[in-house]
Amino acid sequence: VINRMGFNNGGSAEAADNLKRRRGEGIVGINIGANKDSTDRIVDYARGFAALAPLADYVTVNVSSPNTPGLRGLQNREELTRLLDAMVEARTNLSDGAPLARGGHKPILLKIAPDLDAHALDEIADVVRASGIEGLIVSNTTIARPPLKSAHAGETGGLSGRPLLAPSTLVLAQMHQRLGGAVTLIGVGGITSGEDAYAKIRAGASLVQLYTALAFHGPGLVGRIKRELLACLARDGFAKLTDAIGTAN
Repeated sequence: VINRMGFNNGGSAEAADNLKRRRGEGIVGINIGANKDSTDRIVDYARGFAALAPLADYVTVNVSSPNTPGLRGLQNREELTRLLDAMVEARTNLSDGAPLARGGHKPILLKIAPDLDAHALDEIADVVRASGIEGLIVSNTTIARPPLKSAHAGETGGLSGRPLLAPSTLVLAQMHQRLGGAVTLIGVGGITSGEDAYAKIRAGASLVQLYTALAFHGPGLVGRIKRELLACLARDGFAKLTDAIGTAN
């Protein structure tokens, strides 16, 4: 899938109202990004965190959407340091205030792009290690175009789904090599089977996420992936999932 939707939505106040009305159970994660026309993107992130983090279980700081001009520039060392410092400060201010709707400490996860060279990965690893955040999500969609059959292959936007599996898993492994167990790694990109999820785990992920495959296969896919993943672990002699983390590196 190639998407160019960006962050179009009703804003943090509307999202907060929706979350307050939510009745279901389960983990609630929020994904925050800067406004396209922002004059101070770091302030945007801090305001988004303050508005929504009390209603969530974790917060994703998205600096890697290819559809918001200039957003990926926040992945450089100086800007990323300023941003993550602001996020940790916003969390500290939050914990000093009124009781939170969904518990106390809010894990902060940084979501990065797959289109990064070795120098950029080195810088991100250094900043993340020093920042005090809890995790890294690898990765967002790619602006690269591996060979595709579709007539729409050359269109603008971020590519997700099966073609993203290999490049995103490679970056995941490279970040695991740089960070070890310093933070939790979450593998995203191209997962359609238990074997795919297993590849992410062996590359260094403790958790995985998926989206595009759900659009094609529906929510029943999750159960199938879990069953296939258990079979992969048993086949290779791993007693539990954590034993397999990073074993391909």
